[in-house]
Amino acid sequence: MAVTEEEKSINIVDLFVYLVVHWKWYLLSILLFGGCFWYIYCKTPFTYSRVAIVMIKTPANSRSTMQLNNSDFTGLVNVASEILQFKSKELMRKVIDRLQANISYTVYDGLRPVELYTESPVRVTFLDAGMDEAHSLSVTPKSRQQVELADFSRGMEQRKVVNLNDTIHTALGRLIVFAAENYGESSFGKPVLVTCKPPEEMVSFWLYNLAIKQMSGDAALLHLTMNDLSPTRAADILDMLITIYNEEAIKDKNRIAVNTAEFIKERLQIIEHELGSVETDIEDLKRANNGVDIDMAAGMYIQDSREYESSIKELDTQLQLVTFIKQYLQDSSKEDELIPSNIGLEDLNIETQISRYNETLLRRNRLMNGSSSNNPVVQELNRTMQTMKLNIYRALDNLSASLRLKKQDYSLQENRVRQKVQAVPRKQREMLSIERQQKVKESLYIFLLNKREENALSQAMVDNNARVLDPVSGSNIPISPNKYKKLLLGVGCGVIVPSVILLLMLMLDTGVHNRKEIESIVSAPFLADIPQTPKAMANVHEVVVRARGLDALSESFRILRTNLGFMLSQTQERKVITLTSFNIGAGKTFISINLAASLVQTEKKIVLLDLDLRKGKLSEMAHCRQVKGVAHYLSDSSVEVTDIIVQDAFGEGLDLVPIGVIAPNPTELLLSKRLDKLVVELKERYDYIIVDNVPIGLVADATVVNRITDLTLFIVRVGKIDRRQLPELERLYQEHKLNNMAVVLNGTEKGSSGYGYGYGYNYGYGYAATQKKKGGWWRRKGKK
Repeated sequence: MAVTEEEKSINIVDLFVYLVVHWKWYLLSILLFGGCFWYIYCKTPFTYSRVAIVMIKTPANSRSTMQLNNSDFTGLVNVASEILQFKSKELMRKVIDRLQANISYTVYDGLRPVELYTESPVRVTFLDAGMDEAHSLSVTPKSRQQVELADFSRGMEQRKVVNLNDTIHTALGRLIVFAAENYGESSFGKPVLVTCKPPEEMVSFWLYNLAIKQMSGDAALLHLTMNDLSPTRAADILDMLITIYNEEAIKDKNRIAVNTAEFIKERLQIIEHELGSVETDIEDLKRANNGVDIDMAAGMYIQDSREYESSIKELDTQLQLVTFIKQYLQDSSKEDELIPSNIGLEDLNIETQISRYNETLLRRNRLMNGSSSNNPVVQELNRTMQTMKLNIYRALDNLSASLRLKKQDYSLQENRVRQKVQAVPRKQREMLSIERQQKVKESLYIFLLNKREENALSQAMVDNNARVLDPVSGSNIPISPNKYKKLLLGVGCGVIVPSVILLLMLMLDTGVHNRKEIESIVSAPFLADIPQTPKAMANVHEVVVRARGLDALSESFRILRTNLGFMLSQTQERKVITLTSFNIGAGKTFISINLAASLVQTEKKIVLLDLDLRKGKLSEMAHCRQVKGVAHYLSDSSVEVTDIIVQDAFGEGLDLVPIGVIAPNPTELLLSKRLDKLVVELKERYDYIIVDNVPIGLVADATVVNRITDLTLFIVRVGKIDRRQLPELERLYQEHKLNNMAVVLNGTEKGSSGYGYGYGYNYGYGYAATQKKKGGWWRRKGKK
C-alpha cells in the first residue's frame, strides 16, 4: 500500500508533536548541557594563534612543484622536504632547549588557567635533567628574599619556605628559584603553578600545534602557524624555529664545502709526493750530464712536439680527475658521502649532475633526521640518487673514452714528430719526458691550490635558506574557546540527546498508541478513543461520566454512545453489547460501567451483566461478591432472575447482575441454556444489556458468550497490546469470530501521534471552550 504525501506530512507533524509534548525534558536537557558546556568554557584556557610567511631560497624556486619528469624531481620534492624539515623532531627539540619551552608558569583567573610565560614573577631551574615524567609545584612569593613551595606532584612534602637563588633539594630533585624582572610586592601571596614536562613530550605537543602549508602551487612560500596558550611564546617559538632552520641549512651547505676541502687536501698530498719524485729524477739526470744543458737541436720539431705534449697534459689532467672521481664513487666507505664537485672537470654536464646528486643527498639526510627510512619521499630520493650515481658513472666512462681517443690521436701525431727527431740524443728525450711529467703534476698541483681557495671563499659566503617575508604576527583575540560555539553545542546537545532517546524509545516501543496504527491494519469499525483517566478522578469512583460534563472523558463516551446507534439495528428492541479484549487490564470493566452510565443519561434502562466467572472484577467493584449471581442462576434452576439483580449497583439506573461465586467450571456453566434464558428475560426488562466478558484467547469463555451477543466491543488499551497482535484482531473480524465487532481504543494520551494527534482531548469543541478554566496552584494560592 503506497504512502501518500498527506500521510507523510501527518507522520512528520505527529513526530514533531510527539517530541514537543516532552518539552520539559528538552528544557532540562538544554539547561544541563548548556551548564556543562559553559563550565567547560570557563575552565578551558584561551588559545592564541601566531603566523609567519617565509620564502625558501633554493635553485628550484622557479620550477613548478607539479612537474613529474625525472630531470625536475629535485624541484618536485623541494617544498615538501622543507616542510618536513620544519616539522622534524630534532629541529623542535633544539627550539625547546633554547627557549626552555618545556617549563610553564600558570595562574588561575577564576576557573580558567592563564599561561604567564615571560610575565611570571619567578623562574625555576630544574638541575636534575633527564626527567621522564611531568613534575609540578606551586611557588608563592612571600617576601623580597623568600618564596613558599607547595603542592609537589611527587613525594610527601607539603610546603616549605626557601630563599631565592638557593639550590633546594625536593622530592622533584634539585632546583633553584630565581626572581624575574616583575618580581615585587604585587606578586606576594599569589601562587604560580610551575610545571616541567619531558622535552620529548613537548616536542610532540608543539609539532601538533604547528601547521605549515604552501601558499601557492608553484612558489616556495610557506605559511607557518603556531597555536599556544601564550601569544608571546607562540611568536618566540616561530622565530626560533626559523632561526634554527637557517642555522641547520648553513651547516648542510658548508658540509659540501668541507667534504670538497678534504678531497682536495688528499689529492694535494698525493701530487706533492709525485711531483717530488719527478724533480728528483730531473736532478739525477742533470747530475749524470754534469749539469750541461741539452741543445735544442730540433727546435721546430720540438716546438711541435711540445704543443702536442701540452694537449696531452691537459688530457692527462682530465683523465686523472676522472679516475679520482670514479675511485671515489667505487669506494664503499664513502657511499653516503657527498661527491666532490667543482674540481676542474671541463664537462659541465658531469659537474651539474654531481651538484644535483649532492643536493638530493642532503635533502635525504635532512628527511631521515625527522622521519624513518620508510618515508615514501626518502625511498623515492634513494632511488633517484642511485639513478643519478649510475648516470654520473656512465658519463665519466664516456668522458674517459673520449679523452683517451683524443690522447691517442695526439700521441700518434707526437710519435710522428719524434720520428723526425730521432737524431736527438737519448738524454734529451729522457729530459723531455721527465719535464713533461713535472709540468703535468705542477699544473694539477696549482689547479688544486686554486680550487682550495675558491672552496674556502664559497664556504664563507653561505647565505640563509629561508627569508622571512612577513614577520610573526597575530591577533590578541583568542581563537578558542568560543563561548557562542560552546553555548550552541550545549543547546544542540540539549536538543539532540533527548530527541535521540525519545526516538529510540519510540522505535523500540511495539505497543499500540493511537487510532491510526489500528486502522492501518484492522478494517473493523472504529467507534471511539477513550482518553486516559485523569489522576484526580482515578481513585474517586469508576463512574467518570457526568450528565452535563464537558470534560474529555464524558464527551468521549457520548461519542461512543452515538456511534453504537449506527452499529445496532433500529428494529431491535433489546440490545446485548459484549466487551472483550486480548489481555487483562485493557479497561473492559471501566468502559462497561461508564458506557452504561452514558446510556442511562438517554433515559434507557441498563443492566450490567458480569460474565467473567473466573475473576468477577465488575462484581467486586460493586461489592457484590457475597450475593447470588450468574453462577447461582446457571447452576441452580430454582434461582430466578429477580434474585440475582442488584438494583442501582453503580448509581441510579445502573443495575448489575453479579457473578455470585467463583465457579470451578465456568465454561460449562456458560454453555448452559439457562444463559440464553437469562438474556431473554433481561431483554424483557432492560433496553441495553452490557456484558463484561473475559479476554479472548486466554480461555474459551469469550467465544462461548458470543452466541448471545448483538455487538462486540473489542477494547484495545494503549501500550498494553503489541502491534504484532493487530493482524490477529483483523483475522477475528474477517472470520466473524465475534458478532458485529467494533474497536474502541482506551487510554489515549494527550499529544499521542495519530489522526488528530490531540484526538480525545478536544471533545466538546464549542462547549468546553466556554467553560471557565481553573487556575494553577499558584493562582489559587494567590486568591487565598
